[in-house]
Amino acid sequence: MSSFRPVSRRLLLGRLGSGTGVVGTFLLPGWMHSAMAAGAVHRRRRQAVPAKPKDLPLVMLDPGHGGKDPGAIGITGTYEKFVALDAALELRRLLEASGRYRVAMTRARDIFIPLETRVAIAQEHGASLFMSMHADALLDDRAVRGASVYTLSNTASDAQTAALAQSENSADRYGGLPIPRVSPEVAGILASLVRRETRVQSVRFARDLVGSLDQDVLMLQNPERHAGFVVLKSADIPSVLVEMGFMSNLRDEEALRRPAHRKLIALAMQRAVEAFFAAQVHIAAG
Repeated sequence: MSSFRPVSRRLLLGRLGSGTGVVGTFLLPGWMHSAMAAGAVHRRRRQAVPAKPKDLPLVMLDPGHGGKDPGAIGITGTYEKFVALDAALELRRLLEASGRYRVAMTRARDIFIPLETRVAIAQEHGASLFMSMHADALLDDRAVRGASVYTLSNTASDAQTAALAQSENSADRYGGLPIPRVSPEVAGILASLVRRETRVQSVRFARDLVGSLDQDVLMLQNPERHAGFVVLKSADIPSVLVEMGFMSNLRDEEALRRPAHRKLIALAMQRAVEAFFAAQVHIAAG
């Protein structure tokens, strides 16, 4: 796992030269602010002082599909959109019950939301972490089963992942990181710095997720994968897409229909979230 040092205002000023304090302030992405805030919350908790809700990191949950888009349809007719929503609602319940996070959802009912709008919702809320929840399908191989985790990449890790990204994506437009009025060269440097650090954090969280899910859930072979998923294209929010299983496999479909199995998945994801933010507190503490 590569070493990582957060890009602070001081570091940015050092890289870009003097007179760019405003640029440095705008550049820090939400998850970096949340890491510093989480460190402050941790210190207050040790002193038995309750944290203010606004200090808690915000986790954005994105149940896939919805409304007119059913997603994958299982062998017995189960709709992916309902499985994804039910699992996300369970995860929201667990995260909120911990008292350590704020939680928002791109949808909390059966409605259709375009992919680029989901990204925008996360950015507007200032999310510290984005998790898109789905259930896969392979019509030509119903024996394949297991969960997997995906991060953003310009190229797919394998042909199956490339096909999955193509099926999940309905558009390839997304809002980029807002950059203050500076020269194109400086703007490019700023965007590149944030994008690179965000991808490092996305991959780190994906590994935490795979390790946590693997304790309780059957995993797909080589479960940590990457491709160009539209919903993962936020430049400043660590983002992953979780495929909880295959609707095209009867055993996976039956498992995903069961509340107890969805709770196992949610608990595993909660553990990964805990590990991710614990690492951010460590990083923020220096």
